[in-house]
Amino acid sequence: MLRLTLVTALVLTGAALMPLRRRIPADWIRRWCRAVVRASGLRLRITGTAPPTGGLLLVADHISWLDVPLLAAVRPARMLAKAEIRRWPVAGALAARGGTLFIDRNRPRALPDTVARITEALREGAAVAAFPEGSTWCGRAQGRFRRAVFQAALDAGAPVQPVRIRYRAPGGTTGTAAAFVGDDSLVASLWRVASTRGLTAEVEVCPVIPPGTHPDRRTLARAAQQGRTAEPGWTHAALMA
Repeated sequence: MLRLTLVTALVLTGAALMPLRRRIPADWIRRWCRAVVRASGLRLRITGTAPPTGGLLLVADHISWLDVPLLAAVRPARMLAKAEIRRWPVAGALAARGGTLFIDRNRPRALPDTVARITEALREGAAVAAFPEGSTWCGRAQGRFRRAVFQAALDAGAPVQPVRIRYRAPGGTTGTAAAFVGDDSLVASLWRVASTRGLTAEVEVCPVIPPGTHPDRRTLARAAQQGRTAEPGWTHAALMA
């Protein structure tokens, strides 16, 4: 209950400060996101290649709602999320006010417009974070990266940075307590995460894929999917709490 109280307090604080987000230093946002993860009861470890400034497409595995603050702990970014999240209580309004780009997966004809909005954000120098698998996985298996979002990086001439996310149980084994899959509710997931002891969130920030190195979105998506398994060559941070 103490962990849930802390998470709620941090989220409400973030919601109150959201109108001032453009004036808040990026480092403060990273610290706030790390605080949300730690308040949930997780230890946090971030390693890998430091993300560049300017327009950047961050792509990662999708396992849990915790993936969102974990990516923002690497670099604050505009999230790409399914349209249903907009209807979530509190979280939906917070996401919308935070500049989230919503995609309606039930309307394929709306996809070109979504890609165009992502392209525009990248050209303006923003980072955009996406989960190209399209749905969450348990963490012990992975999905294939879908190609559409990578078209925006090609159109904007923006680099792509894969990120690998893992949740470790005590002993170092891959844990599934943080997974948010199937008919799981957000409340049930919050309670399970907060009541599980010894979870560690591991974030590996993989090397950047420079613009112009892949001719089409298919090969770029494949490179990003393979890149998330690469061994990082430079330690950006190692934070254990």
